[in-house]
Amino acid sequence: MDTIRRILADNLARVESRLAEACRRAGRSREDVTLVGVTKSVPASVAAELFALGVRALGEGRPQELWRKAALLPADVRWHLVGHLQRNKIDRTLPLAHRIHSIDSVRLLDALEATPGEEKINVFLEVNCSGEANKQGFGPEEVRQFGDHLRTLSRVRVCGLMTMAAVTEDPEACRPTFRHLRELRDALRLTVGDAHPLNELSMGMSGDFEVAVEEGATCVRIGTILFTGLPP
Repeated sequence: MDTIRRILADNLARVESRLAEACRRAGRSREDVTLVGVTKSVPASVAAELFALGVRALGEGRPQELWRKAALLPADVRWHLVGHLQRNKIDRTLPLAHRIHSIDSVRLLDALEATPGEEKINVFLEVNCSGEANKQGFGPEEVRQFGDHLRTLSRVRVCGLMTMAAVTEDPEACRPTFRHLRELRDALRLTVGDAHPLNELSMGMSGDFEVAVEEGATCVRIGTILFTGLPP
């Protein structure tokens, strides 16, 4: 485990350096951006090591895996569900998830709103800004027309928008996607008013997070480059 912690610490230091530099270029504070360590590709023991190194927000793609790891890791992990949430898994997921990044339909949004309880459910609306057929999420035009519906919600708090850029070897090619999401968020915020904060943008992964930060990301979802070089 010492070897795993050393590799993780080195990887994390490199990511933090790049994050800090991207924030500097954008005239932002490093504290403005939450690093979500996406642990879906590693066992709970490695996720626990990452948490011990100071990454307090961990992300999982499947609700069942979030449940499993949440039972094994410290109670103060801030779990982020970054993958699809099926409606039949809502009840077990809500007590564990600090943020749900993947609200991709009105049906799911309304199912969350209908759950009993008074504590706010913090979510991101997933938007398919790249227009790829294989990606889930609302279309940009749907988001632009979503203000009236969002104002009816009280149990659900929409913190912001989330997107995934097209896979490319050139991070600069992702900039229009990230800029588009920011512009959509800004327009929706004007429509919704004070009903929802809409002050966050979940965008940027291992290959493009620096560009995302420059375009206003408040959450970057990083997995691959944190776990590079770990023994099998």
